[in-house]
Amino acid sequence: MGFATAWRPSVAAGCWRLDASGDASASPPEPSVTKPVPRLKRRPEFLRVARDGRSWGRPGLVLQVLSRGDQDAVSPAADAIRVGFTTSRKVGNAVARNRARRRLREVARMVLPTDAAFGRDYVLIGRPATIVRPFSELVADLRAALRRLGAERRPPVAGAAPAAAGEGSSPAAEPRS
Repeated sequence: MGFATAWRPSVAAGCWRLDASGDASASPPEPSVTKPVPRLKRRPEFLRVARDGRSWGRPGLVLQVLSRGDQDAVSPAADAIRVGFTTSRKVGNAVARNRARRRLREVARMVLPTDAAFGRDYVLIGRPATIVRPFSELVADLRAALRRLGAERRPPVAGAAPAAAGEGSSPAAEPRS
């Protein structure tokens, strides 16, 4: 147990959050509120989306979309959104490519869970402008690309589930006498 004496509380405290007074919190950091979007990780998945899917370029990114259909129906999350990120060496050196991917990941984390249609694979490709483009414009680029490709989540149809007679009806909806 010689290693126990080498542990320094001041070093370990640096890995926890700091509270308002600047002191380290006694509890570990809280997990993020939103669940992470499942990722595309293998090269064949990226190639399938590029080969069979649709793509649309915006100044800050290129979005590729492929509807999975029934090919992943055996998985428990067949309707899940899956996303992959890639940047080429045209974007810059490794530091620039990693920064572009981090920005794309954050944009996808903000937009895809609420705006993207289910059961599809999405690939976000970084461009040189991804690094310098204002973040709000990157968000707008992704939303515009989703709209253009018809991959945005559609709201439920207003008349799909009619309310029972007398429930939830407004005076404006009643016929005038």
